[in-house]
Amino acid sequence: MNNKEVIIVGAGLAGCEAAYQLAKRGIKVKLYEMKSKKMTEAHKNKYFAELVCSNSLGGDNLANASGLMKEELRKLDSLLIKIADKNRVPAGQALAVDRDGFSIEITEYLRNMENVEIIEEEFTEIPEDQIVLIASGPLTSEILSKKIAELTHSDHLYFYDAAAPIVTLESIDMEKAYRQSRYGKGEGEYINCPMNKEEYYAFYNALITAERAPLKTFEEEKLFEACMPVERIAMTGERTLVFGPLKPKGLINPKTDKMDYAVVQLRQDDKEGKLYNIVGFQTNLKWGEQKRVFSMIPGLENADFIRYGVMHRNTFIDSSRLLDETLKLKTKDNIYFAGQITGSEGYVSSISTGAMAAINIAHKLLEKAPFILDDRSAIGAMIKYVTEEKKNFQPMGPNFGIIRSLDGIRIRDKKERYNAISKIALDHLESKIKELA
Repeated sequence: MNNKEVIIVGAGLAGCEAAYQLAKRGIKVKLYEMKSKKMTEAHKNKYFAELVCSNSLGGDNLANASGLMKEELRKLDSLLIKIADKNRVPAGQALAVDRDGFSIEITEYLRNMENVEIIEEEFTEIPEDQIVLIASGPLTSEILSKKIAELTHSDHLYFYDAAAPIVTLESIDMEKAYRQSRYGKGEGEYINCPMNKEEYYAFYNALITAERAPLKTFEEEKLFEACMPVERIAMTGERTLVFGPLKPKGLINPKTDKMDYAVVQLRQDDKEGKLYNIVGFQTNLKWGEQKRVFSMIPGLENADFIRYGVMHRNTFIDSSRLLDETLKLKTKDNIYFAGQITGSEGYVSSISTGAMAAINIAHKLLEKAPFILDDRSAIGAMIKYVTEEKKNFQPMGPNFGIIRSLDGIRIRDKKERYNAISKIALDHLESKIKELA
């Protein structure tokens, strides 16, 4: 294996951060970016680390999981967060940036950085004798997608992301909801939120009139073949949901000893049982509308939504089955993945996985121990989420639901609790960084 240089595929946020982290450690990098020759449907300019969907990198205080992750990246000397801070624009408590200024500065920095060679071509062949970090993003080219499918022995990648919202267990009102499996089968794996007729029709009318997020043209053609959004199901008939995802059949409410008019079911989404997925609620509603409408469900009035439903094209591998904790492919010693193709959702997660994959590649080449953060940190929790095997793996962004809870300490105030968790996270990171010295 050629241990003198690393190929990075994609100059998005993950690829750019990875190139910087490797190059500053003396590792030569070949950074492939095809935009000058072949643009994807979503990209608009020639610069690296283009922000496609928004100019915001999310909340920037320690009571926000994205804010915690950014602070962890600052401590890891993240180039992209450093440049984001320099290009900040007013956005309240969020870190929003001048989109063009951010991308232009990153592009110029990497073009002039020692140990970085930019190759403006589409990457189509994965070598056997060189370390390759694939950070090709959610719009990976068709040729490379096929190569990755062959490499991972997968029949296909997940080309359309149709994910339901996820809420925290502690925010569900169990005075209204109840645990039960349909027909009494199983051990009450599901949490059931019951509706009477009046509640159902109020919810139904709010759902079919709620504002939906516009789809890009290139997303429309196959999207609804893959998974019909709940609002589209509802629009086919006012009782369709009662015979579909809200059917009460096989469930007897223990509080009334009767079958409810409609039932929304939630299914455990993580190993620890802290997160619950709203079953059958793939949706294209705007996030604010999801919060408004889904909070009408009895038991979810005060639900903490740690991921909203999404429906868009999003190429990602089944990382939970395929990758180890260094983001290396389990079956290939020379292949790593980073960015949204791993199922780490959002800009800041992409930067984080790029940084961590690069640091671990450098450690491998420099014969150092792997650099692993555990789930006390936001970055460690994200990598644990995408690499811990799951039956139904779906992308996830930074949130306190996947970060380790406070041991034996109960803090009712959410902001205080999250600040306490953040302090533990940053202390953990500091101790791990000291190990590198």
